[in-house]
Amino acid sequence: MGLADLRALPYPWDTLGDVRATAAAHPGGMVDLSVGTPVDPTPPVVRDALAGAADAPGYPLTHGTAALREAVAGWFARRRGVPGLDPAGVMPTIGSKELVGLLPSLLRLGPGDVVVHPEIAYPTYDVGARLAGATPLPADDVAAWAGRDDVRLVWVNSPSNPTGAVADVERLAAVVAAARAAGAVVVSDECYAELPWEPQQVAADGTSRVPSLLDPRVCGGSHDGLLVAYSLSKQSNLAGYRAAFVAGDPALVGDLLATRKHLGMIVPAPVQAAMVAGLGDDAHVMAQRERYRRRRDLLLPALREAGFVVDHSQAGLYLWVRRVDDSAGPAGSRDLARWFAERGVLVGPGEFYGGAGARHVRVALTATDDDVSSAVARITSP
Repeated sequence: MGLADLRALPYPWDTLGDVRATAAAHPGGMVDLSVGTPVDPTPPVVRDALAGAADAPGYPLTHGTAALREAVAGWFARRRGVPGLDPAGVMPTIGSKELVGLLPSLLRLGPGDVVVHPEIAYPTYDVGARLAGATPLPADDVAAWAGRDDVRLVWVNSPSNPTGAVADVERLAAVVAAARAAGAVVVSDECYAELPWEPQQVAADGTSRVPSLLDPRVCGGSHDGLLVAYSLSKQSNLAGYRAAFVAGDPALVGDLLATRKHLGMIVPAPVQAAMVAGLGDDAHVMAQRERYRRRRDLLLPALREAGFVVDHSQAGLYLWVRRVDDSAGPAGSRDLARWFAERGVLVGPGEFYGGAGARHVRVALTATDDDVSSAVARITSP
């Protein structure tokens, strides 16, 4: 698939027009639980830092300021159980989606190269591989690609979007071992790592125990061939700032940096300053997690009461939902989306995330408390 083919490929959410219209026609208006767009205020500590750095007449550093790269390294040590991250192996990105979509091209992959990604996955992994001319391979089982000499990039997404599944240390270590044996790069999209819901995933001080690809237990203490993508959009309500970073192997980051300098792919200086503030303040992250927890605690039992099963969903901003009994009626993801739309609730069809998601819908926690309460009432009404 080349650029022309991608232009002809519809953006999944643009195909929801009929379902959206049904939901919007509800007498009480539409409650949108279809996308993970934050709705709560950006924390004052971040806004203050942005304003304080607003006088920025010069070009910012593509590599990021020293303060930002050190803040990322400190955050990994404090919040993710990753000590000793080299600040040289950190670079800000313009949100995480651009990195996901462009990384195969930036790594100079092309025809004959294989990019592995989860079977149920955010579609940009697939699109990025095709844009580079490489071949996407949806595979959850390491055995499906281990030993292949054409695998060049392996994507991990934990916690998963859309399923909320969390990969444990053993699973991640197996991916790293197989990729290193094949000479492939592993990149872990960990944008939801600060939103764990299972008690065993949260330390006594509230720190997330969701394992990182860069955790010494996973990588053996070496970051060679490994990268982590992370965004402040979810933890800090910064989707509008496009504030994210990639971190890991300094050699890989240096290679990406050289190309991005030529392309002018630079995060604005005020945003870099805001990222430093956001990464250094844990209190607002914990407060935002509790907001989402309250909404989850309302939606989860309501969905079960309405006759649905919530699979996985141990972390992140979504509930991965299917019917308890498929014989009760049509159970395709579009049919399920219409069921919700008839009640004025818009959700995301699981088919957007690959064929393996075709009997699920994704229900987001990113709505106001009032909207979530309204959705609960509608879902549980006879």
